[in-house]
Amino acid sequence: MKKRKNVVRRDRVLDHEALSEVEKLIADMPMQRDLLIEYLHRIQDTYHQLSDQHILALATMMKISQAEVYEVASFYHHFDIVKAGEKGPAELTVRVCDSVSCEMAGSVELIGKLKSIVGNDVRIQPVPCVGRCESAPVAVVGKKPILQASAENVMTDVSAKNVEDVAPAGAIRYDAYVADGGYELYKQIVAGDKPHEELFTTLEDSGLRGLGGAGFPVGRKWRIVNGQAAPRMMAINIDEGEPGTFKDRYYLERDPHRFLEGMLIAAEVVGTAEIYIYLRDEYPGIQILLEEELAVLREKFPDAPPMQLRRGAGAYICGEESAMVESIEGKRGMPRLRPPYLAEVGLFGRPTLEHNMESLYWVRDLVEKGAEWFNSQGRNGRKGLRSFSVSGRVNKPGVHLAPAGITLRELVDEYCGGMKDGKELYGYFPGGASGGILPASKADIPLDFDTLNEHGCFIGSAAVIVLSEVDSIRDVAINAMKFFEHESCGQCTPCRVGTSKAVKLMQQGEWDTDLMAELSTVMMDASICGLGQAAPNPMNSVITYFPNELKQSKSGGVSS
Repeated sequence: MKKRKNVVRRDRVLDHEALSEVEKLIADMPMQRDLLIEYLHRIQDTYHQLSDQHILALATMMKISQAEVYEVASFYHHFDIVKAGEKGPAELTVRVCDSVSCEMAGSVELIGKLKSIVGNDVRIQPVPCVGRCESAPVAVVGKKPILQASAENVMTDVSAKNVEDVAPAGAIRYDAYVADGGYELYKQIVAGDKPHEELFTTLEDSGLRGLGGAGFPVGRKWRIVNGQAAPRMMAINIDEGEPGTFKDRYYLERDPHRFLEGMLIAAEVVGTAEIYIYLRDEYPGIQILLEEELAVLREKFPDAPPMQLRRGAGAYICGEESAMVESIEGKRGMPRLRPPYLAEVGLFGRPTLEHNMESLYWVRDLVEKGAEWFNSQGRNGRKGLRSFSVSGRVNKPGVHLAPAGITLRELVDEYCGGMKDGKELYGYFPGGASGGILPASKADIPLDFDTLNEHGCFIGSAAVIVLSEVDSIRDVAINAMKFFEHESCGQCTPCRVGTSKAVKLMQQGEWDTDLMAELSTVMMDASICGLGQAAPNPMNSVITYFPNELKQSKSGGVSS
């Protein structure tokens, strides 16, 4: 076999060995521009880094510029780019979550201890929320999550090189799901035994709203997209990166086909030509599970639309629907200006039905049990059910399915086993890091869409973080703002500069509330997407509800 010579491309030498390595890694994949991020994952997974030579080789194969590959790779936190002459990352990376719930549970101390005992072949990396807040603190050894992590159990897996996650053992697989009546509804709809109009009406009558945080009515969205010109697309958002949120993972680990059947029903009723599932990269076990079960569905339902699973790469902003679509297309996850909306011009320029995973999870139950069943579940004048991701100072953290409109106090007492260790309720995040912070005096407000707006907060994806008297609201707000600073995509100045400026102002000994108010107004009014618009909420909450914490930290840390 004739040995290939190195090729010079634009003053850079393309190494034939690197080219062969990349060719081998993606040999089973079609060559498409929208698969760029998937190709980068293959390289990162194998070599634990992206070298200049591998980036150049991939660019050559795709017939695009090296700069185009680099600008995409450099946008996402899970890609380690190593330039020529630089030292690459350690052979093994241990990621330790430092977002609010994990920091409250001691992750900062854990990070320090791990750094003091590991060798040069292990990198300890603080990272934002990894979606397992009920088991805080959480570390991830390679791809294996360590729940309620300690230096001892982390080092046990490091020493044993236990670095791979596995599919959730308790998940209901296809055969068991079908044995319980699964996919009968989908088959009826495909056969025409259940008219599409009946499903539109049921969803509209139920009042089911999008459960990713925005809360747009599901039935109305289906009608809007169905009315657009074909071909229509579907994009499903499982990139739940909001600190405190883990409900999507919870349901997928247990009953993935209830979601998958809802997905196929939506595709059939709305008439979508292709389905793209966007899964956050922090869930490798669920990736394995979905790949296996999607393969089964393709075999059992060959006439269903093509279903593709795409991995995120560690960018919170891709939870925003248009940024997610950009990422699926193999680009930087930059939010689009709107209008046009995704229902009109979405994935690959086509009308797109975009949903959070949980919105589709409830479709089968709603159609089988009826809108009346769902509407009968509410409390305090509200209707429906909500999946609350609860973490922090409670005895039973986790996902709790409760009536919409339940109050925080009722949720803690009835579902979470009360406050942990006899602590007193001091405050709470009703909707993750971006939803603001409310004091204990407002723990009797119904938790639902629109009920918190007048208090400067919102429920979003119902990620509830409960705080006690040992916690500094000022410091948890700083933690949240640092998260937004880290995760801002940088596209618009109000968000990129505003989050950074806010962190500096919040770290001062005494807060300049007038300047903070001006900054907050600019960020909320001029940011392109919800990240910058919502980022000031924790800061504003401290000013409004916790004035006693404006001059100095209550404890010098998130908790005492």
